[in-house]
Amino acid sequence: MAEDSTGVEGGVEGGVEEAEVRAPVPRRVGEVELHDGRRLGWAEYGHPDGDPVLWFHGTPGGRFQIPPMVDEVALRSGFRVVTLERPGTGRSTDHRYHRIVDFAGDVETFVDALDIDRFAVVGLSGGGPYTLAVAHELPDRVVAATLLGGFGPVRGPDAVLSYTRLLRLAAPALETLRGPLGGALSAVVRIADPLAEPVFSTYVTVLGFADRHVLGHPQFKAMFLHDLLTADDVRASAHDLALFSRHWGFGLADVQPPVIVWQGLADTIVPPSHGHHQAARVQRGELHVRPGEGHFAGFSDVESVLGRLRTVWANETESPVGSTRQQD
Repeated sequence: MAEDSTGVEGGVEGGVEEAEVRAPVPRRVGEVELHDGRRLGWAEYGHPDGDPVLWFHGTPGGRFQIPPMVDEVALRSGFRVVTLERPGTGRSTDHRYHRIVDFAGDVETFVDALDIDRFAVVGLSGGGPYTLAVAHELPDRVVAATLLGGFGPVRGPDAVLSYTRLLRLAAPALETLRGPLGGALSAVVRIADPLAEPVFSTYVTVLGFADRHVLGHPQFKAMFLHDLLTADDVRASAHDLALFSRHWGFGLADVQPPVIVWQGLADTIVPPSHGHHQAARVQRGELHVRPGEGHFAGFSDVESVLGRLRTVWANETESPVGSTRQQD
């Protein structure tokens, strides 16, 4: 069962303070109850009757982690953008998947609850593996997948040649610490409000040199801080790290839908080799590189991302898909 409410001016759920620059306000927010009683939190932007796009946040992140211009661009391009929180973040019930591929089963229940038939998937950074998992498991329903600086595999024949392979050596520790680490991260977020801005500024200075033009933009800064501070629970970040260190449960070569990869060549968080590698190994990959740009190269250019997705959507479908499932 899906529940929703409408965002009001000034913020959602009390998360945005009065300010000149505010985080994007979703058209609707809600929760979907799964078969076992767990719930998944979501938010909706863009055209209410547009073609559906599921948007998966990074690590960490939540349902309000979305490009500030998404409403304007999605309305213009005819997309209904639905952000979905993974278990252990925001309003989504904490849960331990065994492998990343397990997420697809929950997504299928989610789209059924929202009466969505076919859809596209977009994933930022740590949301990339989950994007490919859904495309792999639901090829008849996923029109296209898009990776924005998506993290690649570290195990098996699909492992990216990158320092990230070291993550598999930490797999036992990450699994053991999954609970305590997640709890600690959530506790920090709950008391982080006074420190959020200086910590964010420090991150931009130390790690985000190629992304300074993005992270230093008032609207992007407001969005990232709002998303993190309203999430409350961010245990999903610990789950992500543990799952990234394992085999994903499927091979890249078995992903059938088109996969559009956006990769900044100056990315210091997810090395560019991840984008090149994944685009080359999926069945129908295309790579868009952004010289001199960093981790948020695609995320910050939502117009290009949704514009390319609109073109691929038209090539993949004979008529508009719409958001409602066909009745038998």
